Amino acid sequence: MYLTLKNLAQRTLTGMVYVAVIVAAICLHPFLFAGVFGLIAGLLIHEFYTLLKYEGPLWVRCLGIAGGMYLPVASCLYAGHYAGHVIYIPYLMILLALLVSGLYIRSSNPAKQWGILLFAQCYCAGTVSLLCFIPYMISQEYNPVPVLMIFIFIWLNDTGAYLIGSWKGRHPLFQRISPHKSWEGFFGGFFAVVTASFCFACFYRELTWYQWLIFALVTVFSATWGDLIESLLKRTYGVKDSGKILPGHGGILDRFDSVLLASPSVYIYFELLIQN
Repeated sequence: MYLTLKNLAQRTLTGMVYVAVIVAAICLHPFLFAGVFGLIAGLLIHEFYTLLKYEGPLWVRCLGIAGGMYLPVASCLYAGHYAGHVIYIPYLMILLALLVSGLYIRSSNPAKQWGILLFAQCYCAGTVSLLCFIPYMISQEYNPVPVLMIFIFIWLNDTGAYLIGSWKGRHPLFQRISPHKSWEGFFGGFFAVVTASFCFACFYRELTWYQWLIFALVTVFSATWGDLIESLLKRTYGVKDSGKILPGHGGILDRFDSVLLASPSVYIYFELLIQN
């Protein structure tokens, strides 16, 4: 009982700090947003390399992490009109260097090493960098509400899925990949997010109620797939958590797996159906 209560307290404290950092980064200032999410992208790539057992030299690993940190910062500056498109040139140079590095690394499977390096940039840095454009997609000024709502919808979805799944979960959602997730839990999270979308529509009028509803649906489905994608990666490599940086929660990739698919999905939704 002592260990259970201790772990619960640790998990709760870690969760509170994590939420506070994310909310502060989104709401206080676009430069803080850029810095925090650039750091998160670097941590994601570090854990991704470890999870997929990247075997290249340390300098290539560090180069990939540096590139991953640079891309969200560059995207924040570009989206906020603080810099032009040339800000992406250093990142393109890093991608070229990662490709060329494969020529000088002795590996039995260089294609696998290239795949890990470049997939990390796409899966971790690329998806996080798309979050940087979303605050500017409703108006030209920095608006933290859309990005904040992505996280709130994901947190509500996780909470609803956990509560209903623990209580009434009987039918596996995806037995082969994540046997503990159930359809009952999925619909519990689904209804929590949909209900919240109608509530938010009453207070934030820049989006209509049906735009809020579609926003919620896009987030729920993409976040669920994002969670399953990371679960498949972990199951493939036989690990429980992607890391230990968040006591009681695992790694940063464990907390951001839903965001990594929700961010491009919401970006596409805003680009096609909100701006146009």
